[in-house]
Amino acid sequence: MLRGLDISNMLIIERLELAFQPGLNVLTGETGAGKSILLDSLGFVLGWRGRADLVRQGAAQGEVTAWFDLPVGHPAHAILQEAGLPGGDELLLRRVNTQDGRKTAWVNDRRCSGDVLRQLSETLVELHGQHDDRGLLNPRGHRAILDEFAALDPLKAEVRGAWRQKGEAAKALAAAEAAMAAIQDEEEFLRHAVAELDALAPQPGEDAELDQRRRTMQGAEKIRSDVLRAHEVLGHQGAEAALSDALRWLEGAAEPADGALEAPMAALGRAMVELDEAMDGVARAIEGLTFNPAELEDTEERLFAIRALARKHDVPADALAGFADQLRAKLSALDAGDADLAQLRKAADLAEATYRQAAGQLTEARIRAAAQLDTEVTAELAPLKMERAVFTTRITPDTAGPDGADAVAFTVATNPGAPSGALNKIASGGELSRFLLALKVCLTKSQTGLTMIFDEIDRGVGGATADAVGRRLAALAEGGQVLVVTHSPQVAALGAHHWRVEKRVANGMTTSTVTVLPGGARIDEIARMLSGDTITDEARGAARALLAG
Repeated sequence: MLRGLDISNMLIIERLELAFQPGLNVLTGETGAGKSILLDSLGFVLGWRGRADLVRQGAAQGEVTAWFDLPVGHPAHAILQEAGLPGGDELLLRRVNTQDGRKTAWVNDRRCSGDVLRQLSETLVELHGQHDDRGLLNPRGHRAILDEFAALDPLKAEVRGAWRQKGEAAKALAAAEAAMAAIQDEEEFLRHAVAELDALAPQPGEDAELDQRRRTMQGAEKIRSDVLRAHEVLGHQGAEAALSDALRWLEGAAEPADGALEAPMAALGRAMVELDEAMDGVARAIEGLTFNPAELEDTEERLFAIRALARKHDVPADALAGFADQLRAKLSALDAGDADLAQLRKAADLAEATYRQAAGQLTEARIRAAAQLDTEVTAELAPLKMERAVFTTRITPDTAGPDGADAVAFTVATNPGAPSGALNKIASGGELSRFLLALKVCLTKSQTGLTMIFDEIDRGVGGATADAVGRRLAALAEGGQVLVVTHSPQVAALGAHHWRVEKRVANGMTTSTVTVLPGGARIDEIARMLSGDTITDEARGAARALLAG
């Protein structure tokens, strides 16, 4: 509930502080006195998007503060908690606008964004301005009004979940079908490529191994003849034979030499051992250099085949084995694709059926709610002097979506026997206002803690009809809070609290003020609304009669 509003340097308001009360609060005043500025200022502190030039001429900045009661369980508490803002049983909003257009906002003395203000405002205030009832002419909003009336959020959440799952299942199926189509387009290539790779069966690292073997065999042809000649020189016909003969001769002369040949003979023995090791190493080298010429041909043929496949598929030679696995996986997917697609189609059909069932339940709930809303609105129209009007909520099939598959439209017939039709074609301005009021009475029965503001909801009506409008506004304010900007004396007389908005000019400066009206002043204000600038005794008498009810 709105408890107060403090305005500084906004348009023609220099400084105002208003304390609002529960029940029906009425604001009256001549046209242009500044009543709409109060609403603009309230909308500004609530974060609503409105006119930009709000700062009073000559002031550096404008500022608006509003404070609200927040009972336990009020939905604003959840928004404050999510935004990390301090809570409590009172909510203080403050917003500043500088001459250069910069806006800064605080919630309970903590800086916050305009988005947070707007989220809070949706739980605090509902405004119906001079043209806001035209929203009734837009059928796109009618479904939301009906759903709010019937409290269909749980059913709508179920439908949205089913819609999301339906979309995900359809997306998965479409992706699988597209992938399958792409694989089918290259099936012939896949089968040929896999067969070719399987026949060759290249292994990681094989390219380098074959290349090294090839180089070794190519080099062996050049050095093998030299190694063979070296082996012959070192062998039995060469160095080995010469060393053996020399050692034998020295052994025969050793005794007469009286030990002089022992050292040379020992050296020759060691040389014989080293010579044997050298000959063994050369022999092993010869064995390693010995190969079948066909082996070189085979090695080159496989090496060139591997490299040709690598170039063909534009992958490194060492990656051919992994590439073959990828192609086999595609073929496996192709071979198993029909079964996978069948499962995905089954899942998509199930998701579609689940959505249709949930949407059907939502449609049935809307049909029941529509009948109830029609009955209640029709009952509310009678006190508003529209007892012959017929209000009908039409529900027709619409394109399926996250909120169901229904189109909802409010239609009226204002005279007996006349065909019903859209509000903009059937109802006049005053009738539209009363339809809106009847709807609000029906829609707000379960709402608590919401301040409703009606800006000239009574325009286009007078006399007994205006009195009926005022009485419905007073009923709407019972247990809550309603603010009404009005030019109707009948509506003003039914207010529990009355303020007059006046415009004054002093020292060439125009300012707007708001005055709380006590009993006598209230009689004069309602008399002015009845008779104009000149207040007569008759007008005062009529005002007293209106206030007496």
